Amino acid sequence: MSHRHYSQMWVESHQTLKEIFAEEMPAKAPRPEKDRMVFFQTLATLYLHYLQIFQKLEPTYDQIVHPQKRRVIRQVLDGVMGRLVELKNEMVQAEFSEYQYMDDVLQDFKLTPHDLAIPIPKYFLQERKKELQERKDLLEELLLKAKLQAPAETGSKIMMSIEEAVRIIQVAERARQGRLRAKFMREIHEDEKRQKRTKALIITDAERERACIFLQKMWRGLLQRRKTKEEREKEMVFIGMEQDIDIRATSSNVVRSLITEEFRRMRREEHEVEYQEAQSSIKETLHKLEGPNMTDHMKDQIRQWFIECHDFSGRFPEFPEASDGGSLLIFAAKSPEQVKDDIQRQEEEKQAKKEKKKKEAKEKGKKKEKKTQEEDPGFMLAPSKFLPDVSEGHKKYKQTWRHRDESKNLNQTFDAELVKEEKRKEVEEEIRIQVDELMREELQKLKMAVDRDMGIAKKGKGKGKGKKGKKGKKGKGKKEKDLTPDRTLESLIEELVMQGLMKQAPDVILNDYKGDYSYLGSTLRQADVEPMPSVLDILQNLALNAILPLGSAFVHEKAPLVKSILLAGPAGTGKRMLVHAICNESGANFFDLSPENTVGKYPGKSGLQMMIHIVFKVAKKIQPSVVWIGDAEKVFYKKVPKEEKELDPKRLKKDLPKVLKTIKAEDRVLLVGTSQKPYLADIKSFCKAFQKIFLIPRPDYASRYVTWKEVILNHGGIITNKLNLSSLSKMSDGFCQGPITSAVQTVMTRRRQTQQAKKPLSTAEFLLPLARYDPVYREEEETLKDWYTKTPLGKKRQKAAAGIVDTAKKGKDKKKGAGKKGGR
Repeated sequence: MSHRHYSQMWVESHQTLKEIFAEEMPAKAPRPEKDRMVFFQTLATLYLHYLQIFQKLEPTYDQIVHPQKRRVIRQVLDGVMGRLVELKNEMVQAEFSEYQYMDDVLQDFKLTPHDLAIPIPKYFLQERKKELQERKDLLEELLLKAKLQAPAETGSKIMMSIEEAVRIIQVAERARQGRLRAKFMREIHEDEKRQKRTKALIITDAERERACIFLQKMWRGLLQRRKTKEEREKEMVFIGMEQDIDIRATSSNVVRSLITEEFRRMRREEHEVEYQEAQSSIKETLHKLEGPNMTDHMKDQIRQWFIECHDFSGRFPEFPEASDGGSLLIFAAKSPEQVKDDIQRQEEEKQAKKEKKKKEAKEKGKKKEKKTQEEDPGFMLAPSKFLPDVSEGHKKYKQTWRHRDESKNLNQTFDAELVKEEKRKEVEEEIRIQVDELMREELQKLKMAVDRDMGIAKKGKGKGKGKKGKKGKKGKGKKEKDLTPDRTLESLIEELVMQGLMKQAPDVILNDYKGDYSYLGSTLRQADVEPMPSVLDILQNLALNAILPLGSAFVHEKAPLVKSILLAGPAGTGKRMLVHAICNESGANFFDLSPENTVGKYPGKSGLQMMIHIVFKVAKKIQPSVVWIGDAEKVFYKKVPKEEKELDPKRLKKDLPKVLKTIKAEDRVLLVGTSQKPYLADIKSFCKAFQKIFLIPRPDYASRYVTWKEVILNHGGIITNKLNLSSLSKMSDGFCQGPITSAVQTVMTRRRQTQQAKKPLSTAEFLLPLARYDPVYREEEETLKDWYTKTPLGKKRQKAAAGIVDTAKKGKDKKKGAGKKGGR
């Protein structure tokens, strides 16, 4: 792709932004919407608009090589990401469900369900390449060290002697030679029998001719059937019912585009280095060339202000403090009288504002009580924390780049004039601070000279000065005690790796989790049936609630804070894989606090506190981080089974909620739990620990079809007419992605891959390996659905579906802060 293509995508995204601002920031305040469905449609429309912008800006930011343009794009990109997270949170609160189905809006926009996929920004990993590689090397080194130390602790294994090994090899080799000899002898005996039979037979010319005709008939029939089969396959490919085997290989155009993208990234890094070097050099030249003139001009302005104020009031003015802006107040195009009047007005306005705030607070309280008693205020968009940043980036684009002529900048290098404008402001600010110090001294000397001439005695210093700003009050919350103040971060990381609490996540990404969209979601909801979420819904939620906030510190600080997530579903649905994908997509560190992994480590109450302290201290220091708890229901067991009492799975139950309270908006740390049987846990404490709960069901027919196809192709399989994927998907009803992948791995050995040309894959080959695993029965799925309806969000969804609204509790909830963002 060319510079023009990505520039056009940038322009199109800002044109869409202009249309959105008309809806999001109208001239008149919009009225509250009382219909929940209409309000949801508004949210869904805005969400799709922002998603389309996000899908254009992400590749644009990745491929544009101009360093100054990329900074403007980055500001808008981060703002759009945050706005998407906000709108998703509002949709959850509007529908009381983590999964939304917007088929009607998709039809209006003429989009497909796969256009709802959330792209993961590539800069999450590319801008931290060096850091991630160093972390990977460190973990590999420490893991190797741990493996080398493991045999010394467990003791030496029983080794086989050389004589015994040689004897076993000899026995196996003699047996192999014996089998081959027996096979050869059998073939010899069969050849001898065949020769004896042919000698006894008398073949006439008529019989020989009949045999030739028969062979010709069979051979011509075989050739015709083969030809007919090839023509039928070509016809199916032509009408689009089958995919051509030759096309499955990576196209040369695709390879060329990938090489071009990588080349543009290299050029982008080179231009960034040039831009950074130019900034420092241009700043130095501005200091040398324009610095003296700036200094003289500022001094002349300030001296002129001194003289005018002295002529007007008969005395020299007080120089503004640095906290108030210093000489910036003087450089404003105002007369001394106006400056004096402005200072007085500011003081009067401050007092008036305080009084107004008190009155407004009282009036608002009365109005809220009346509104809650009289009528439902309806639904309105919550104020956004990201819209100001998006609008500011949009203004920068309009002012600087929309009409800028870039025809001569073919290589898309930095613009020196823009750098000068930026650095000139910095130089002015630095010089202004130095000039302020000099002019304060000069003003003090002038005052002393005038006082000396007037004969006024020198007063004590500091009496007329007001008090400096009060020190910030100490927060009520106690600071967390540091149990390891003398330990270095490297030693703590080494300890966690050696204990097996910090690991390297396997190399998987979110797109490796295969599945399809639920095309009946909205239809089932209209029939008052709650549908099971699809794979695309799960990936969308994890991208918005986990990957984007972890990857971007800007989004994490301003978006609704999500501290913990629970993935609940049957065994084999890929919950652990999704956790690993979150780590790899966001570049997060991986910590394992599963009950099975913590058994025997850091024993006792003090040891438990030390373990949790070290894990979360390191997680915050080297953020982003993901702390995983596998089989999370064990931590919150209602009743611990007898066979697990010795393992003490509930040891984290009390300390886990306390640690979650210490996670703040600036800490990019996410607790992720996975659970196969969440109904075994105490639901109150379970839901308090995990803020978001995502139910992952067994795959439906469409998802199984996609999974079979993708997994077989990824393992080197060739799909032909003999392999009926539709029958295979139907017969594997109830089986999850894990057993399907294991069955394919069992069949697709290296030997089987080489035999595909002569012996194509068949449906029956995969059924026997699949039958070794237990399916997920309807009863288990219904149990999970019933459990999910007992969660806080599930209860709200049931009440909303039944048309029950808690009007009596609205006032209490608002006073208690029930309207906080959280989505649960």
